[in-house]
Amino acid sequence: MAGSLLFSIAEGVLGKIASPALQEAVKIYSVENQIYELRETLTAIKAVLLGAEEQQPKNPGLQVWLDRLQHVFYDAEDVLDELECEALRKRVISQYEGIKGKVRHFFSLSNPLMFRVKISHKIKEIEERISKISTEKDQFNLNMQSVGNGVAHTRSQEMTYSFINKSDVVGRDIDKKKIIEMLMRPGDKNLSVIPIVGIGGLGKTTLAKLVYNDDSVKEQFQSRLWVSVPKDFDLKKIIEGIIKDATGQSLTNFVIQQSQTHLQNIIKDKKYLLVLDDVWSNDRRRWKELRDLLSVGASESKIIVTTRSSEVASIIGTHPAHKLESLSHEDSMALFKKWAFDEKEKEPCPELIEIGNDIVKKSQGLPLLVIILGSLLRTKDEEKYWAYVRDSKTWGLVEVEKDILPVLKLSYDDLPSHLKQCFPILSLLPRGEKLRSGRLTWLWMALGLISSTRERLAPEDVGVEYVKELWRRSLIQDVEEWESELVFKVHDLVHSLATSVGQNYCSIVDLHTLEISERVRYISTPTISLKETSNYDGVSPFLRKKTSKRLRAIIFQYIVGDGVISRKFARTCISKCKHLRILDLSYGSFEELPSSIGNLKQLRSLDLQENKRLKKLPYTICELQSLLSLDLSGCSELGELPKNMKRLVNLRCLYLTTKQKSLQESGIQYLGNLQQLGLDTCENLQVLFEGSCRLTCLRKLAIRHCGRLTSLPFEELISLEWLIIISCSLMLIPEIKSSFPSHLRVLSITNFEQVMELLQCLNESACTLESFCIYDCPSFTAIPEWLTNHTRLREIRLIRCPNLSSMPQRIRSLTALKELRIEHCGELSKRCEPQTGEDWYKIAHIPRIQLDLIKIQWTDI
Repeated sequence: MAGSLLFSIAEGVLGKIASPALQEAVKIYSVENQIYELRETLTAIKAVLLGAEEQQPKNPGLQVWLDRLQHVFYDAEDVLDELECEALRKRVISQYEGIKGKVRHFFSLSNPLMFRVKISHKIKEIEERISKISTEKDQFNLNMQSVGNGVAHTRSQEMTYSFINKSDVVGRDIDKKKIIEMLMRPGDKNLSVIPIVGIGGLGKTTLAKLVYNDDSVKEQFQSRLWVSVPKDFDLKKIIEGIIKDATGQSLTNFVIQQSQTHLQNIIKDKKYLLVLDDVWSNDRRRWKELRDLLSVGASESKIIVTTRSSEVASIIGTHPAHKLESLSHEDSMALFKKWAFDEKEKEPCPELIEIGNDIVKKSQGLPLLVIILGSLLRTKDEEKYWAYVRDSKTWGLVEVEKDILPVLKLSYDDLPSHLKQCFPILSLLPRGEKLRSGRLTWLWMALGLISSTRERLAPEDVGVEYVKELWRRSLIQDVEEWESELVFKVHDLVHSLATSVGQNYCSIVDLHTLEISERVRYISTPTISLKETSNYDGVSPFLRKKTSKRLRAIIFQYIVGDGVISRKFARTCISKCKHLRILDLSYGSFEELPSSIGNLKQLRSLDLQENKRLKKLPYTICELQSLLSLDLSGCSELGELPKNMKRLVNLRCLYLTTKQKSLQESGIQYLGNLQQLGLDTCENLQVLFEGSCRLTCLRKLAIRHCGRLTSLPFEELISLEWLIIISCSLMLIPEIKSSFPSHLRVLSITNFEQVMELLQCLNESACTLESFCIYDCPSFTAIPEWLTNHTRLREIRLIRCPNLSSMPQRIRSLTALKELRIEHCGELSKRCEPQTGEDWYKIAHIPRIQLDLIKIQWTDI
């Protein structure tokens, strides 16, 4: 087995000690001896952690010991980060403030001599705590193990992503036929609701998808809609989800009355099929509210509900529930073989087949469990590892407690060390929602969970590789690409697994939670409105307790209502939680960010987006040298940015809204590590920078609703790969054309009058495009022929471009093209209709084609 979670944490701490940045800090503050002793103690205790994992389930005392050890490991990380941050701060002061700054720093609260004494004492205290805990290990008779012990060798063949993304389904033909018969049954004049009921992991959602995408069902209904239902059955979220599926529009800023009206306009007098996936709530009142809204559709409209609860099915259903049973052994074995063996293997090893047969019997016909275990074993070629999975004692819990999580944990235990700490972070994100690889990657980066030893690979790219690894292991599903970013879902049981393995340090809390454990480091709250919280005075009770002082992340899962994130809330987070790496204050209701924000030296991600009242940022924000990501988008009242933004030397992602005419004085142009820059509704902005610009590492530039911005410093943006332009008025002068980025991977243009001129700029560029997306551009009259030179192109989206007339002839040569979406594009839409359209033969080879919101061809890729 791979190393335990605690082993990977220990590796992370030792890796930090060995890092060049920390070693530099150690020399600056002369704490070599203390760090040496800490490293030796950590190395000694790390050697027994693998053996400890094996004994843990049968020894409660050992579990307590490991919990204490994990707690002090995290404290050690905090101290090391503090040391590294102070050294970085000193370097920035030296670079930007000269002699006066050094003198002021010497007489400040963090002068070098005082800091050395303080940090030396902290390191010594940590070392003593670890040493004390380490001496207790002897009572458990732990043996040293190397990382390689018991680790199965991988097969020579690699799993392909196309395999992982297949929705191979076996044994559900009869179920599918029965559901479709109910959908087609005439005479149901009222809105019919068909529940599909079964335990988690049986494949209820998969069955609903089979029905939803059946050709006869597509013909029967004018509109098909799908929404994942939040666990609390929040009506506003459900409505917004249906609208987004129907139109592609996100209407989160609408009040619920507006959303209800918009929904009814969409379905009024239409015969529709709606899938409500994963319903938990048995609240009759909320269901009646939704049903009344949906009743404006045409007669014979249908709703399919998937749920684990027979009670929910009886409350919601108008038809007897379809109870989904487990797969037969034969079907389970067929499914297992698809995931556990390479299709190229003509004769899989008989011994592995025999062991696999035993594993499948124990899986009790649960498709999710069969798929995940098949994916786990696919790259293992040693018979003893297969036998280990078969003979694991955790199967007993499936029999006795009907709980498959312990068996699913086998797939977690097999994760490589670097993913051990990353996987539990999934528990902080909302269940059932579509997630983006970009957001997850930034969370991992901010928490210090991504480290790259490979040259020339940015942490953002390493994060995507981590997501793909989870995909290969079937721990995420429904993976799609959207403008070269992965979008995916996490199965509810996998989410529960992430919650289980991270329960000691990840916690979901409400605003009224009284207290959290002192071991909790990351919190996430699903609260969106003060209506759900009584006696809330602007600060959650748990934030006032001492146990919150070690928090590293405060995250909100959804958009919050007015008054939830007050200035008092922000001030309390900053004053109480000195070790924060992530602070989410989005949709806040304060006019000025507290100047004490500068005290959060370890902060790496600060989210202030959509703070509509925020007028000013304190200059102390420029003291956050560890900051990687700052989001100020939607802060429509924000005036001038602080003038020393260039001191944010580690900043990699910046999104902002500002009233400034120019960003020159803020110093953003000197942020040499900046990878992403987004400008959103900067209505006064006329020029980004004048003179020199050092954004040579910038890879992504997004400009939205900046109507006065007429030029961009393309000649300086030599690394640009993503260009997103929405509702802007760029002047495409010859100088811009000659300096246009030549290595674009993603081009996305929305409501841009000069779209044809912009596309001419790309004519001479290298053939690197992977995603080409044009939205709401009536002036877009012809798809350029040069587009077919981009042989890496994987995605084309042409949305609401009514004056397009045809597809380029050579589009048939784009063999890498996986997805084409055409929506309301006039003549082009007609010409691309399947079989009958004049351009159909040009595009028929593309695996996924969506035409006017209908998936006319949608195979797995």
